[in-house]
Amino acid sequence: MPDTGSGQTRRVSFALLDWRRQIAALYAEVRAEPQPAAGHELWVARRAQLFRDHSQSADRSAVLRHAPYDARWRAELAVETDVEPQHLEIPTATDGEVPFDRIGAVTHPLAGRLDVWWLGSYGGGVWLPVRDASAATYGGGRYLFDTVKGADLGGEIDPATGRGTLIVDLNFAYNPSCAYDPAWACPLPPAGNVTDVAIDAGELVSARP
Repeated sequence: MPDTGSGQTRRVSFALLDWRRQIAALYAEVRAEPQPAAGHELWVARRAQLFRDHSQSADRSAVLRHAPYDARWRAELAVETDVEPQHLEIPTATDGEVPFDRIGAVTHPLAGRLDVWWLGSYGGGVWLPVRDASAATYGGGRYLFDTVKGADLGGEIDPATGRGTLIVDLNFAYNPSCAYDPAWACPLPPAGNVTDVAIDAGELVSARP
């Protein structure tokens, strides 16, 4: 967000910078943790603290709920890059149309095939959302990767070929900010990221005190 000279704009901009730094640092700790369940425990606790205390929380009153860690939902998957190109302009209430290009796909042993997207806006980033059939999860869909915002579970990519893997651990699927406040702009999962599987893992529908 550019500084327009407004003190309020400066406060919001630097507060959001702090939020994104903390999210990026959290995911770096998760990637470095050799035990995925321990990384998940850290992730759950830190996100709850940020939602409760940080000025850029989408809803400080929200009580985040997560399913217990289940190793069946974790897999390191080869990225299928020989997919048909597809370009999307996803409309949002506040950011206009957000551009995405399909750059690959992964096939999870339980959840099935999910498209992998590249955000075409400034900064770019890998985006991997999912909308599943569980009544316990947010109906608009959840995010697993959103690397422009720091949400990155890792994997091994060969920079010379662009081929590699992604850690697809659906225990880390989280609700986008618009699940808490419609003032936030959140592109929702396109058709290639919708599964008829019930993914009772990750962040669930959150409660209010």
